[in-house]
Amino acid sequence: MGKAAAARKLAAAAAYGGGGLSVLGAGLYGLLRAEAKLARRAIGGPSDEPPPDASGWYGRGRPGPAIKIALLGDSSAAGYGVERVEETPGAVLASGVAEQADRRVYLREFAVVGAQSSDLAKQLDAALPIEPDVVVILIGANDVTHTVLPAQSVRHLSDAVLRLKEAGVAVLVGTCPDLGTIKPIPPPLKQVARTWSRRLAAAQTIAVIEAGGRTVSLGSILGPEFAAAPAVLFGPDQFHPSAEGYASLAATLLPSTLAALDLVPEEEAVPEAFRGEGVLPVSYAAVEAARTPGTEVDGTEMAGAVRGVMGRWALLRHRRRHPASEAEPPETEETTVAGAGDEPAATDHSAAVE
Repeated sequence: MGKAAAARKLAAAAAYGGGGLSVLGAGLYGLLRAEAKLARRAIGGPSDEPPPDASGWYGRGRPGPAIKIALLGDSSAAGYGVERVEETPGAVLASGVAEQADRRVYLREFAVVGAQSSDLAKQLDAALPIEPDVVVILIGANDVTHTVLPAQSVRHLSDAVLRLKEAGVAVLVGTCPDLGTIKPIPPPLKQVARTWSRRLAAAQTIAVIEAGGRTVSLGSILGPEFAAAPAVLFGPDQFHPSAEGYASLAATLLPSTLAALDLVPEEEAVPEAFRGEGVLPVSYAAVEAARTPGTEVDGTEMAGAVRGVMGRWALLRHRRRHPASEAEPPETEETTVAGAGDEPAATDHSAAVE
């Protein structure tokens, strides 16, 4: 079975309630279950010390109304392993959006260390009341290491995206990273984990596009720089990113977050063929994205039709990264600018999921 067909089959199994085990094979699934226990033991359990909470106001002195961002998902969204809030992906992302958009930003973090796709519903229950303009979701790695059937993972993610789109919220999903790059994961689990995570990422992409969201691939933990400099970009456990790694993650998410908010520069509005951008059937776009870190996929039309003979049309983009912004710590209270308009106070973080 080709990769695109396998991704389509996995996404279809999620949509129609199938288990999706046959896509990977019972042998791979059994091997992964056994080896994953050894890898988790090598990585170790999460620290009792929670990561810094990036919730708050960014873009001090910039005009309003504020852009509201909700950050959902697992430890990669929460910034597990760093000590300063400015080092979390939420703070780096919110600071970047504030600078690029020249707007105040209110970011609320609902990500939970160890979360799986099945936890998204609870996180959404907490996030929707703040009426975010965009929700950024990073999920999937724990589904792989805990051997959750891929179709189940994809179904939970698809349900979350559908809820958000029904509420009128833009959605960006950072798809499952390529766990074959993680140092503590030994062969043959490394090869199995790579196969599983890439197919999950491709199926996530198909499901998210079908539900109305957009994706950006995290691939080999955000690109070849992780393989070239693991001591710099991985944290002490060699599984979670370091502060530099989270900065790279946020830099990958930033252009697509701005696109989801319709805040891209005019010169970047049209796809560029020489950069490998263009329209493909979603299954082929999903496979390409899974093997090319930083690739954005969004739904589109061809000749006024959203579907062709091979399924939903998708626009594949390789957006340019913006110059690194200096991440700022969040303000607990909103700062206003004369003539900026009124914004509701949102200083109580007690409802955030811990």
